[in-house]
Amino acid sequence: MRKVFAVVFALLTISLSALSQQKAEKPKLVVGIIVDQMRQEYLYRFSDRFVEGGFKRFIDQGFMMTNGHYNYIPTYTGPGHASVYTGTTPATHGIIANSWYHKQLGRSVYCAEDSTVTNVGGTPENGKISPRNMLSTTISDEMRFATAMRSKTVGIAIKDRGASLPAGHTGDAYWYDDANGDWMTSTFYHETLPEWVAGFNAKKRPDYYLGLTWETLFPIDTYVNSIADDNDFEGPFVGKDRPTFPYILDSLRANNGGYGLVASTPFGNSLTVDFAMAAIEGEKLGQRGVTDMLAVSFSSPDYIGHRFGPSSVEIEDNYLRLDRDLANFFEYLDNKIGKGQYLVFISADHAVAEVPNYLISQKAPAGNFNTTVAIGQLRGYTQAKYGEGNWILNYSNEQIFLNKDLARDKGVDFDMLQRDIADFSLRIKGVKEAYAAVDMKTTEFTQGRASSLQMGFNHKASGDVLLILESGWLAGGLRGTTHGSGFSYDTHVPVAFYGWGIKHGKSAAYTSITDIAPTIAVMLGVKFPSGTTGQPITEITD
Repeated sequence: MRKVFAVVFALLTISLSALSQQKAEKPKLVVGIIVDQMRQEYLYRFSDRFVEGGFKRFIDQGFMMTNGHYNYIPTYTGPGHASVYTGTTPATHGIIANSWYHKQLGRSVYCAEDSTVTNVGGTPENGKISPRNMLSTTISDEMRFATAMRSKTVGIAIKDRGASLPAGHTGDAYWYDDANGDWMTSTFYHETLPEWVAGFNAKKRPDYYLGLTWETLFPIDTYVNSIADDNDFEGPFVGKDRPTFPYILDSLRANNGGYGLVASTPFGNSLTVDFAMAAIEGEKLGQRGVTDMLAVSFSSPDYIGHRFGPSSVEIEDNYLRLDRDLANFFEYLDNKIGKGQYLVFISADHAVAEVPNYLISQKAPAGNFNTTVAIGQLRGYTQAKYGEGNWILNYSNEQIFLNKDLARDKGVDFDMLQRDIADFSLRIKGVKEAYAAVDMKTTEFTQGRASSLQMGFNHKASGDVLLILESGWLAGGLRGTTHGSGFSYDTHVPVAFYGWGIKHGKSAAYTSITDIAPTIAVMLGVKFPSGTTGQPITEITD
């Protein structure tokens, strides 16, 4: 009988232990990584010089969706960060661009602006920031709601929008003040700067990085995956005649944004990692018996990419250095949180177009869209056909905002006006497609660029006529590049997972970045963000 009781007791102990383990089987920390302006192809093009502990963790040990895309237009930083963390598109979460024309206010508004808050740390002009313009909860919010707010979320980025939007409405966010080199927040989050942030600022890390010289990690003639360093397609820093290595930051600092210069170098990534590790220490993230989230956005690749373009030696060197920064960060997480005890996902807020003039030099289709000429043609046409008046209130983000009050005063049918302007816009050089807002509101587009445009169209906030430029065409200067289109060069981004609960593998199945948040929600057993339209990635969850 004693033996029977002993066996029953042992089995009961094992069962209780297993049940306890099952309850504890959640990651200690979720780390979301957004690399600003990263193409999926960078993971292939630069991989021969990646170290073992950086991007290769996703390639060799994680699960990668190799056909990950943005499913809306326009592809910008603010909408990208909001879409990844809300699991939906601008049509729902309301962040339709980095800045957009506000019809009621009659002025441009910034995606993260909030006049009701002020700076905490930093300087006043950089402190009026919050996520209030975002009209959905985020996965970071839902993680906190699921634990009765016991879990913590911290969002970190050099760009304020890259920190505040991923942190959601309930987390904390910190961004870099280019005016004084400090990390700061706003009264939306805190009344005083936490001691750990003040302590980090006291170390003056930006001064250290700005005292360095940006040289290539390897001999420059070995950068065979990039075009020649000296070319006419890249934008040089003020004070340098040519866009070429080396970059002596101390001599460039005064004429290139002061403390802001660090963001335009790979050292901005290093600074972000430094601050991310300080946040884990200061907030004890992943060390409190509940799942926390750290949302990190690396802003520097975007600054570098805009200036130099995706085929530059500068971009290649940036990603080789970022790879090593990530390896350093992951090694820290292994030691601090425990290998296999944290879950990481990585993606981008958008990708990037090639420099148009470089494509033209190689006889590839591309062009530079002249916005001034286009607006002049539109104004001339509307006044000739509909009479004198300011018919075009604003042109931004390839959207035309028309004067509805003027149309009413002159007895012009506003829906017909939209369609007429859309039809005329097709005569403008560089315009591929044009859509009237009335058709975005009344017709469901299920495929192609029209569908992507509709997913980015917000009934209250978007323009009255929406343009799509030809592939390879950009509105900008003759050097450098940008993004924003629905073509694959702007939409194809990494979607990969590593760590807790992730098996090794890859899939070329089409995946939207709006699928990331519901995937994390299913893995953690929490509610989807309120506006979610994406679906869990079954290759990850099953």
